[in-house]
Amino acid sequence: MPHPILINGQWIASSATKTFQAVNPATEETLPGEYPVSPWSEIDEMLQVAADTAKEMRGWSGSRFAEFLEAYATEIEARADALVAAAHEETGLPVSPRLKDGELPRTTNQLRQAAEAARTESWRNPVIDTATGIRSILGPIGPVVVFGPNNFPFAFNGIAGGDFAAAIAAGNPVIAKGHSSHPKTTRIFAEAALAAITATNMPAGLVQLVYRTSHEDGYKLVSDSRIGAAGYTGARHTGLKLKAAADAVGKPIYMELSSINPVFVLDGALAERSEALADEFSGSCLMGTGQFCTNPGLVIVPNTGAGQQFVEAVAARFGKASVGTMLSASVQQSFAAGVATIQKAGAKVLAGGTAGGGKGVSFSNTLMTVSGTQFLSDPEIFQTEAFGNGSLIVLADSVEQMAAIAESLEGNLTGCIYSDTTGNDDEAYNVIEPALRTKVGRLLNDKMPTGVAVSPAMNHGGPFPATCHPGFTAVGLPGSAARFAMLQCYDNVRPARLPATLQDSNPAGIWRRVDGKWTTENV
Repeated sequence: MPHPILINGQWIASSATKTFQAVNPATEETLPGEYPVSPWSEIDEMLQVAADTAKEMRGWSGSRFAEFLEAYATEIEARADALVAAAHEETGLPVSPRLKDGELPRTTNQLRQAAEAARTESWRNPVIDTATGIRSILGPIGPVVVFGPNNFPFAFNGIAGGDFAAAIAAGNPVIAKGHSSHPKTTRIFAEAALAAITATNMPAGLVQLVYRTSHEDGYKLVSDSRIGAAGYTGARHTGLKLKAAADAVGKPIYMELSSINPVFVLDGALAERSEALADEFSGSCLMGTGQFCTNPGLVIVPNTGAGQQFVEAVAARFGKASVGTMLSASVQQSFAAGVATIQKAGAKVLAGGTAGGGKGVSFSNTLMTVSGTQFLSDPEIFQTEAFGNGSLIVLADSVEQMAAIAESLEGNLTGCIYSDTTGNDDEAYNVIEPALRTKVGRLLNDKMPTGVAVSPAMNHGGPFPATCHPGFTAVGLPGSAARFAMLQCYDNVRPARLPATLQDSNPAGIWRRVDGKWTTENV
């Protein structure tokens, strides 16, 4: 009997005719417990419940959603041991420090940050123009569908992660689409969410869960008229099909698809600290078996003696480092395909390049290299994403060629430039940075990109194919909530009929833009 799904506050036995089971990637054993591939009839029921819930919550203050988010964080912490054990079994990710000490606290922290944004309504961006009598504010967009990825079973989970937190903070009900790699983990989160709903007297339809759908039903889901918006993190080819379905009916869908996160290392940095940079890059690239969306998959270094020594030093480190477990067989297969594509295009394999070498599902730590001229001859093929413990190093003949490589890049979440600390690389930096700046959401100096701080200033986004909307972030509140909001304008509306935050007296005491100036004062 497959596990039930969560509809309108009830665990309902699915009528699915197809089921799936999770696999432990470290042992390659199928885990107990079957989960349903829900038919459209169940998704349709969830959609109607979500639509009715959105109507019920119209005009509610942000404090209601804040109370739920805070209670949810507390319920998650009460289930911490069960969540960590389930995620470890389903993903192979280490209990400590990754799951218990890092990702789970990050998840509850971002839920509490979302609660603060909801309570203060800081995400709403109120603007008042007294001269024209026009005022505007962001408001809830309606039911949100969240598709969670495989690589962050907590922090990006469809029912607990950043997209979920942002959608709730903005006052929307959520239909969570779990990831097939970690259904038990997701089920425990759903139990915590339901407990928080009950404790805070929220509508039962605030959070609902479907484990899996057919591809066709997924397309119908994101394009349904009852949906306000969708959030998706995952493979580019699947995401683009979902986007096409949503675009066809004008439904916004915010996506994180692929990013190789280029790192440029300049002459002075190599002369100053080459061995330390080899350590830093190798550690960043191989951490978590490279299964981070901000993993440095492309490195550009000078084609000099120092540059070649750096490449050799990295290759040696890749060869000596232990090989980690990948999240699933499909991740291994996709990584192998990416490596094969880059190698076939002319890249030389300096380390790895073969399957196996680690515990369970694995692929050897893989380092490849090409010349700058080779890269520029076919930049698209050499930017093929190989999601895992590997990277491509490009040996560039000049600063100008580095800049040309930067100009040829697709959009990325991050881009980094390493330079010396005395200013000798400043001229080269000024040539490369303007081109790189337009290609990445977050520009770093002298720092690997793998860490993503949950900060209001963070941009976890970027030009396509990193995301589909480069003006938005998936991490960092209150900014991330704007994805799941609509702009609501009030023209000559009587004062008593305005939302509280737009009224001349400001009971919330938050920042508002009044006649071109930001203020917390009353009008």
